Amino acid sequence: MPAARYGHAMGPTILVIEDDDAIAAGLVRVLHSQGYEARRVAAGLPALAAITDAVQLVLLDLGLPDIDGIDVCRRLRGARPDLAIVILTARDAELDIVAGLDAGADDYLVKPFRLPELLARVRAHLRRAVPASGDASPAAVLQVAGVRIDAAARRVHRDEQELTLRPKEFDLLALLAAEAGRVVTRERIMRDVWDTDWMGSTKTLDNHILTLRSKLGDGAISTLRGIGYRLET
Repeated sequence: MPAARYGHAMGPTILVIEDDDAIAAGLVRVLHSQGYEARRVAAGLPALAAITDAVQLVLLDLGLPDIDGIDVCRRLRGARPDLAIVILTARDAELDIVAGLDAGADDYLVKPFRLPELLARVRAHLRRAVPASGDASPAAVLQVAGVRIDAAARRVHRDEQELTLRPKEFDLLALLAAEAGRVVTRERIMRDVWDTDWMGSTKTLDNHILTLRSKLGDGAISTLRGIGYRLET
């Protein structure tokens, strides 16, 4: 186990919300081995009380003993729009996946999952959750069709009104805006935004596109069936 686990210079803080002791212990152990500050809570209500500004990412099981994980996700998203939320659950029905994403989750992994894939997604979410240090350059601000995207501040304005975007919604919009007027393939979006080359079900991507459309307005994002998406200029 790395020495950093016991020192003061810890990595990002991750909250594991999982009622299964064995699964929780394994997750915390693996996260610690990667240099993260991992904390475990076994139920939903204590988890809501445990969320502080220091927590950057949540790994959330849906089958909790007190309240449903979907409700926990919804409350977390309302309290912390910037928080990265990854659902880890045995629920694999399409309706459950859509419900989790609609509740505000950034990602959804079905148990049993592969640890390398989980860690890759954790790294991707944390990488995009923390802005890079240094001054923003003019290229960090994009203006496309009435939408202003400040990459350094991770803020988006449409017609002078600030939009509230989940972390992955921001990443997806920033990618589409950087290629405005051109098609971005589904493969590239999954690779650049979700840090994976896996091309099975992409319900997560589809749901994020639907949510972005509702916030940007009809006609903002076009679908090229079987290919990808284009942000219209």
